[in-house]
Amino acid sequence: MNYNKPFQKSEYDQRVRNVKLRMEKAGFELLICQDPANMNWLTGFDGWSFYTPQAVLLHLNESTPIWFGRAQDAKSAAITTDISSENIIGFSEPLVHHQSKHPFDELCDLIITRGWGSERIGVELDAHYYTARAHQHLINGLPNAHISDNVELVNWARLVKSDAELVYMREAGRNVTSTMNQAISNLKPGTKQYEIIADVYHSQITGLDGKFGDYTSLCPLIQVGEGTSTPHLTWTDEPIPDNGLIVMELGAARRHYHTPLTRTAHLGKPPEEIIRLAEVIVEGGDTALAAARPGVTCGEVEEIWQNVLKLNGYQKESRVGYSIGLNYPPDWGERTASLRSGDNTVLEAGMCFHFQSGMWLKEFGAAISESFVVTENGGERFCSVNRELIIID
Repeated sequence: MNYNKPFQKSEYDQRVRNVKLRMEKAGFELLICQDPANMNWLTGFDGWSFYTPQAVLLHLNESTPIWFGRAQDAKSAAITTDISSENIIGFSEPLVHHQSKHPFDELCDLIITRGWGSERIGVELDAHYYTARAHQHLINGLPNAHISDNVELVNWARLVKSDAELVYMREAGRNVTSTMNQAISNLKPGTKQYEIIADVYHSQITGLDGKFGDYTSLCPLIQVGEGTSTPHLTWTDEPIPDNGLIVMELGAARRHYHTPLTRTAHLGKPPEEIIRLAEVIVEGGDTALAAARPGVTCGEVEEIWQNVLKLNGYQKESRVGYSIGLNYPPDWGERTASLRSGDNTVLEAGMCFHFQSGMWLKEFGAAISESFVVTENGGERFCSVNRELIIID
């Protein structure tokens, strides 16, 4: 099959070497990665198979990773990765949704067969698809192993993007720019919310210049009127009103690399309080991104943002940003560095964040967010949609 892999094998080899160094430092001999983003990042594996147990195993003394998953998905591993056939292991089909047995029973057998049954094993306790049941079967099946949380070890290895990864981030940024501009142009009184979102999906996947888009890890979000006072509502069949506030958070993904973007629009003349909040959000975001340079901490970037808010009588309780990059549903955040008070992660060139500058007040909210990469000149935006309250007459 002709499958265009997103990276050269040398890129994956470098990632594996990086993770092995982190494993040695953390005291692990074996990693069991079940986060689909970590599986992809380490090997290139791609497929809609994360609804069943699957994993990539990485051992300090093995030159290549092992893919373990449902037998009918093993061909996907052969197509999308450079893993040798002997390291692509499919579990028995009767184990799918079995009431008492579990695919990780066979994973334990594999680990014991390889001679790793009493080693120090790191697992991803906070990964979305690593279930309590999977963990229990792993514990029961490997009684002599020393199993502990690897504390997002691979996630942290993904934090600084390579030049090759940044190509996809920038392509996704151009895609979401086009998608958001089209969505804004569709905000017309009487248009149903679902009609706007249907067009968003079309634009996300169509992409630009022959560079298609992937499904995004978070679905398109839209809030109207009082709904703007909370950030995570999805579409309904309600029509766009003649007058009112609308917030949309959209994303685009290129080979699963994500760039989220939020914009706020108002149909008709907006109240002064909305105009003022939007102006403060833009000023705070611009000031913070200008300071997002190597050597500055995540907490310091957030403090700069908060200082602008405080000078204008506002305060944001939640974090203002989080790291982004390669991901799968249900979230495009990497679960590592956050732009918030107390996060002492030191910024490095190549780190990517979503600066989610949303403010959700009691009656309404507004957000004018940006995805950016840290550079010597500050945060470089991936998108180019106007940073302002968009007024639609």
